[in-house]
Amino acid sequence: MSDLSTRRTGLAWLVGLVGILTPAAATAHVKWFAPYIVDAAPAPITRTLTDPWFWSGIALVLLFFVATRLVERSTAGERTLSAMDRITNPLWFRLDDFVRIMIAGFFVAIFSVGGVYLTPDLKTPAEWVSWVQLLIAAGIVSRRTMPFSAAGIIFLWVLALRDYDPFHLLDYLALGVAVAAYLVLEASDRPDWRKHRFEVLRWGVAIALMWSSLEKFAYPEWFHPLVLEKPFLTFGLPRDVFIPMAGVAEFTMGLGLLATPLVRRLSAIALFVIFNSAVYPFGRIDLIGHALIMAIIVVIAVDHTRELHFWSWIRRSLIGVPVGLASALVIFITAYWGLHAVFYGTETLTMAEMQVDGASMATHSYSLEHPHGPQALETLRDGAQLPENAVPADLGSASFSDAYAMSMMGMHDEMMAGLGHSDPDVAFVLGMIPHHQGAIDMARIQLAAGSDPENMQLARHIIAEQQQEIDAMRAWLQERGVEVPDN
Repeated sequence: MSDLSTRRTGLAWLVGLVGILTPAAATAHVKWFAPYIVDAAPAPITRTLTDPWFWSGIALVLLFFVATRLVERSTAGERTLSAMDRITNPLWFRLDDFVRIMIAGFFVAIFSVGGVYLTPDLKTPAEWVSWVQLLIAAGIVSRRTMPFSAAGIIFLWVLALRDYDPFHLLDYLALGVAVAAYLVLEASDRPDWRKHRFEVLRWGVAIALMWSSLEKFAYPEWFHPLVLEKPFLTFGLPRDVFIPMAGVAEFTMGLGLLATPLVRRLSAIALFVIFNSAVYPFGRIDLIGHALIMAIIVVIAVDHTRELHFWSWIRRSLIGVPVGLASALVIFITAYWGLHAVFYGTETLTMAEMQVDGASMATHSYSLEHPHGPQALETLRDGAQLPENAVPADLGSASFSDAYAMSMMGMHDEMMAGLGHSDPDVAFVLGMIPHHQGAIDMARIQLAAGSDPENMQLARHIIAEQQQEIDAMRAWLQERGVEVPDN
């Protein structure tokens, strides 16, 4: 299909159709299947710029990029690239087949999951959306129908704007547009267009990684519960060291995908290892969610192309390394903080400023389907829900003193049973779970029988915080194959 105007008309029609659909308010960004509170202002950028660990990460990356560029300009660099070419030749000669199979397979997997837009993170009750994704997969079989699949991808992204926060759907925009552009370029009969098909994939993944990495600087609190639940992620580093350096690594490796051939291929290999290391701990659904990114990272690692089409002189020079990194940081930080102000205004509080009696606000709205992070407290946001165990206890005919006594007796028996385990680490956790549950039970009794506003607020805070820690300890036991006691 070579009539570009026809394609544009069809895409405009699809966008116009979405425009007449009834919009729905959206106040959450879904990450790790948890709806994070995003209308909070991002942390001041000065917080990052005064963090020594941020600059330590930048220094290490600059050292790596400069060293790699020096090697690349030598005969050793060319030999290295030639060796990589020989190893990847079997896939390089069939790379379009690989890409098309992976894109089609991704949409079949999303269809199988059901009830999601483009990624398992974004839920939808509209069953027909899943069938559209199956049609997208079917359209990739033929080059003639690939542009229709591309239009379908853009259509679903625009459709998702009804239900999800537009600002944070930008996480998915670059990748979606890149995949759609690849399908259009691959179907084109014009060689001068088609030669850019792998390049648009590279730019799409690079922009997606750089954009999403800024969350680690703007909302580091979002990552605290995940680090608590899966401490192995930090490689033994303190949380406040790991998060900014992880943000630097993600941003700079994303930028590295746009650099010279050796830099981008090594960056792709590093990213592939990182993404694969997360497959088992986070499960199959997480694998599906990242499958398209991982496939494109493979494409970048395999790509034999040496030509640089944009700003080639600055990308090849050594001075281009710090200049490129500084320019990318300025552009992306300005866009992220600036667009957030456009969408939400400048009067919103940051996550750190959302305090109640000295306790940090929860990172996301509570749901039993969203295990990561603490539950949001009722008094912190309009419309937020308390978890089930945060409702006042039913005391029946018992006095509050009898209820306190019964809760302590149950806690004591379960603690002693847990502390009897032969492994001291397991004994500690088995003892702490009923200890925390006892605090929750006492807090529920306070909500049922008390009246002091400060104590009532403290009780709600205890329920949310103690339940978070119970969930983390139960996850720790499950990872070690220890029978997890019932709540």
